[in-house]
Amino acid sequence: MSVGSNDALAEGRETLARLGQEADHVRAELQHMRQALAEVHLDISDTRVERLRDANEKLVLAALHADTIAETAVVKLQALTRASQKDVLTGTPNRMLMQDRIENAIGMARRHGTRVAVLFLDLDGFKQINDRLGHAVGDEVLKLGARRFESAVRDCDTVSRHGGDEFLILLAEIAEAGDAGVLAGNMLQALAAPCRIGRQDLALTASIGIAIFPEDGKHAATLVNRADRAMYRSKRRGPGHFAFHGQRAPGGRHVSPACVDQPASAADDAATSAVVLRSQLSDMREVNGQLVTAALTAQDLEEHARQAHRQQIRFMSMVAHEMRNPLTPIRIANDMLYEARADESRFARLRGIIEGQVVHMTRLVEDLLDGARVSTGKLRLEFGRVELADMIGLAVDTCSTAMATKGQSFSLQLPPGPLEVQGDRVRLAQVFSNLLDNASKYSPRGGAIALSVTRHVDAIEIAVSDTGRGIAAELLPVIFDLFVQDPDSLVSNNRGLGIGLAVVRELVEAHGGTVVATSPGAELGSTFVVMLPAAAA
Repeated sequence: MSVGSNDALAEGRETLARLGQEADHVRAELQHMRQALAEVHLDISDTRVERLRDANEKLVLAALHADTIAETAVVKLQALTRASQKDVLTGTPNRMLMQDRIENAIGMARRHGTRVAVLFLDLDGFKQINDRLGHAVGDEVLKLGARRFESAVRDCDTVSRHGGDEFLILLAEIAEAGDAGVLAGNMLQALAAPCRIGRQDLALTASIGIAIFPEDGKHAATLVNRADRAMYRSKRRGPGHFAFHGQRAPGGRHVSPACVDQPASAADDAATSAVVLRSQLSDMREVNGQLVTAALTAQDLEEHARQAHRQQIRFMSMVAHEMRNPLTPIRIANDMLYEARADESRFARLRGIIEGQVVHMTRLVEDLLDGARVSTGKLRLEFGRVELADMIGLAVDTCSTAMATKGQSFSLQLPPGPLEVQGDRVRLAQVFSNLLDNASKYSPRGGAIALSVTRHVDAIEIAVSDTGRGIAAELLPVIFDLFVQDPDSLVSNNRGLGIGLAVVRELVEAHGGTVVATSPGAELGSTFVVMLPAAAA
């Protein structure tokens, strides 16, 4: 090997050794950087990330609560639907529901080879009770009659108020027609028991007509009409009787002559038919009116449900947008922390950004929770004697930084002497901080905000005014409702969720006070006036 080759080999070995030393140095530096990054990551994880996790958990809980509210609305809608099928006075099924039950009972009787009885019942002398004792007593008689009829029939039977002082009773799946006569007698006996309504002792009687499926008809309307006709024949014999549609009870069993009417003459049948026809026409008009009302009500309920669904979707979209806004600066600042660790001022500034955005997210979550408490009426209050000036001062301190950042001027006018009220210290401070924060958010840079207090004889008036965007006239009646925001009020940052003013109204009213909003128009500012009862001397 030549001397030149040996020299090149030695030089290569020296270079390789030097590169190895540099690689070791780089490895040491990387290890040191890893330790530093781990310290930064632990610092962030132990404080900021934990708070972010808590905020996200609260947001999930708020979303679940919104779903619960929606489910509650569906349950209430179903309850309202069930209530619409009941007679308002007696709580018994109305005509439409009773019609369905009779048809269902007829279907079951066809399959099982049994009978169904429809009883048409009319209270005797009810018009005289109404005219002599008043409609209030008449209403109590109807409710008492419904309860006594229900006590005399089986659990599988149905008592329904047909209209006025008339009732329909459905006896489902009876073996023989004579069983209907037995139950009719039981109802007359139950009704005849002495009763006292108000200061009046009454003896009640009724007339009952009975129609049997399948002998007297195979459809609900036919059975009701024939039971109605039998009731009129029974009524002509005097109070407290019942009669079948035919002279003889179908099924081979005879009923006591005192209860079953004899066949009517042709003239009687004609007169009865005319009365029944008039009654049917009246019933049809009433049913048509109820159908129209039910249809309109159903349309209103459907529209309200759609609006509630649309509002929930808009609200959840708004919540997602507002919660996403702070995440972008948090993520950017977090990435920059690794590079800025050696620069203490830059590191502190980035941590301040994360801190501020976490505070903003926490406030959004607290707003959500307050909104949930408002919607369920669960705002907790601890009352005591409170100096209002102290609460106002606390609210001003809370909002002064935001006003100073936008270069807004603030003036405060307090009357001399104490301003004491009975209330919750924390919640009252929240009322005024919400109003001041609202005034600052919707006022431009350099705007003016004022808070003035006026003492009256038995109340204290607090007015918060600003020179901001104002409130549209159509929004003034609903400005204190949950999630209401002016779509034209496009504030770039910290727009909020439309919850603060709803919380203000809830808290003020919980303290026995009132709050109203006024605005002369767009870009002319607004004024919120709170009236609280003064504490007794």
